[in-house]
Amino acid sequence: MKDWWQAYFPQGRQSLIITDANGYPVQIAYGEKGTGKPLFFFHGAGSWSYNWRHSVQPLSKYCRVICFDAKGYGFSEKPLSRREQSGHQIIESARIIQGLCDEPAVLVAESLGGLIALALAQKHPDLIARLVVLNVPIFPQRLPHWGMWLLSQMPLEIVQTIDSLRLAYLLAPLVREIMAVERRAVLFDPSILTEEDVYWITYPFIEFPGTLTKVAEELQIAAREIEHSQVNQPNTLKLIQDHLHAIKCPTLILWGEQDSWFPASDGEKLRQLLPNAELQILHNCCHDASSGACEAVNAAIIEFLRGTNFL
Repeated sequence: MKDWWQAYFPQGRQSLIITDANGYPVQIAYGEKGTGKPLFFFHGAGSWSYNWRHSVQPLSKYCRVICFDAKGYGFSEKPLSRREQSGHQIIESARIIQGLCDEPAVLVAESLGGLIALALAQKHPDLIARLVVLNVPIFPQRLPHWGMWLLSQMPLEIVQTIDSLRLAYLLAPLVREIMAVERRAVLFDPSILTEEDVYWITYPFIEFPGTLTKVAEELQIAAREIEHSQVNQPNTLKLIQDHLHAIKCPTLILWGEQDSWFPASDGEKLRQLLPNAELQILHNCCHDASSGACEAVNAAIIEFLRGTNFL
């Protein structure tokens, strides 16, 4: 099967070295297409740049589109000897943006990536010209999926053993089938998920030891954040919620009307707390908006950028 990076980006997959939140160099995989003002795509938990496959070409007609895999995800490095702290992706995403462009960028961010983007807009407003967030877990009550909960409760040593034994590789057909079922569950029209999609969505879990461990670690951080926010203990999630008023850049909130993970009412609540935001509900769309409602998402982003005089 043709390499996805080569198929979508003129220079294929590229690498950027940044200093991570722990102070160590780490390799970040990215691809870019188009010219002009920069636009970064942020993926969600357990995903990678491939999730934006339907938006790269349409938006690269207007901007310099950049997809990157966060540390631990996709084709980026997965340092297993160091444990992550809450908020590390905020620090590292800022360094990726600074490493790849020298002007304020558009951030288009889905799910967990949207939460990171909101935090970036608070901490580094100079880096962001416009903000687009999709189905963002800004007011979560729990981890939305049983598999996420299971990984968040499992000792990392056990997950790392599963990774080191290459069980996902040995059981690749089963892994692909399970993930295909779960991905279809967050699509309004499950039939749009192709065999090629399943191959690439599962590729990092099957081919790169450490992927499952890093995803489990992120889910454990997320579970602690939700728990601490519910008992009023200090946490990064509460800080982001409490400082939404500080985000001044024009912001577009997109939300799937049938999102069963995070209800569309959260989108309206978020809009009310952001001083310069608009909300668009995506009809016939569940949680995976970048795939399930890609045409509506792309059109909304272009209209928003034109309407706010970015294009």
